[in-house]
Amino acid sequence: MTKEGGEANRFGDGGGADLVAETSVFRRQKFGTLLHSELSTQSNEDEINYYSNGNGNSAVGSPSLFDSFPTSGDASPSPYYMSPWNNQASPFRKSPWIKASPLISFDDNKSFSRRHGLIASLVREEGHIYSLAVSGDLLYTGSDSKNIRVWKNNIKNIKEFSGFKSGSGLVKAIIISGEDVFTGHQDGKIRVWKFSPLNHRKPYKRVGSLPTAKDFIKSSFNPKNYVEVRRRRNVPWIRHFDAVSCMSLDEGHGLLYSGSWDKTLKVWRLSDSKCLESINAHDDAVNSVVVAATEGLVLTGSADGTVKAWRRELLAGRKTKHVLVQTLSKRENAVTALVVNVDGAAIYCGSSDGLVNFWERGKNLSHSGVLRGHKLAVLCLATAGNLVFSGSADKSICVWRRENGGYHTCLSVLNGHSGPVKCLAVDEDHESSSDGNERWIVYSGSLDKSVKVWRVNSQPSLAS
Repeated sequence: MTKEGGEANRFGDGGGADLVAETSVFRRQKFGTLLHSELSTQSNEDEINYYSNGNGNSAVGSPSLFDSFPTSGDASPSPYYMSPWNNQASPFRKSPWIKASPLISFDDNKSFSRRHGLIASLVREEGHIYSLAVSGDLLYTGSDSKNIRVWKNNIKNIKEFSGFKSGSGLVKAIIISGEDVFTGHQDGKIRVWKFSPLNHRKPYKRVGSLPTAKDFIKSSFNPKNYVEVRRRRNVPWIRHFDAVSCMSLDEGHGLLYSGSWDKTLKVWRLSDSKCLESINAHDDAVNSVVVAATEGLVLTGSADGTVKAWRRELLAGRKTKHVLVQTLSKRENAVTALVVNVDGAAIYCGSSDGLVNFWERGKNLSHSGVLRGHKLAVLCLATAGNLVFSGSADKSICVWRRENGGYHTCLSVLNGHSGPVKCLAVDEDHESSSDGNERWIVYSGSLDKSVKVWRVNSQPSLAS
């Protein structure tokens, strides 16, 4: 494993999962002129084009390298299916990860809690990391090995807690709702798992899928429930027929939203697993969906270069209908990631040109600026407090702080991955110091097969 920014101490043998404690600190970006936000009143500068083949399309790199956010034509399954990774049986049963992993202890370094930067790495040989989720002290990781790993983490020590395995389908998205775990897969299925804390031997059990088998069969008997998805191919509207690329949860209303490469957005009611609505949301693959904090807004981003805002309207009989209220962006480059900050005041959009555009709430969502900090495509976004995190195919994570007036400052650039950063998750640092400064634990998953754990402070004097 590559070591960057500090010495590393390995635990365990080379055949299992290596847990690496690293003591690197934040390093500021050297191309400082790129690391600032530009208000939307400024003229557009030349955008960075990283496509080495010069074909000028909006694809996010090679499908085999960046998991292909589909960007033109129909949203057919990625050529990733031809990869030798998909022809191998999952190593879950034989993996040494089933055994208790060594602990990482930082107690010996009493000054460690005051330091910031990379604090741990989880490295495995199972496959690329495509999805992350945090719930309490549990970290969920999904990969192209079809396995979902669960880690117990209180930062002072990290160990494997459990794991469960899907029958098929790369794990592209993970959503946690109480004791229910929803996983979205390359094969178009949403699988549902139940967490039973008292079952120490097998705490996770699959309890169904969306849609339920009963609803799918019932829908299949009615010809009116079929929609044409390709020439001479009709399928029931109730289920995704292509990869489930993203999901978002509206806990207040008990709704789950799923976006797919089949260009649709589906709305699920969690109480009875019913599909309430299927929306033909975009002209190309849906790469991201996020629920805003207020006013029933749902935002979708697509390979067609658009970001759309949908408003939920409640109808009689516990039904819902989503109406398009605004198209925020129409660009040549694919939209790859969306995120809304905690209070819903700002919406951030990452795209395949390496830029992060953002809009602020008012009477309408108005474009407010651009964050320029990456050389290659932005693949994931996350927010915490007044911070925004952007992970990129250039292997870095930019940490931005939102200032008054809509300006953004780049506090730091986190370097350490040797592959594209595919997913991010953020949790509050429960061991924050008593100085009143907010600190966060950031988890980053990469196509280098590792998950890295960072400590981030919102104050620039402590984050540098």
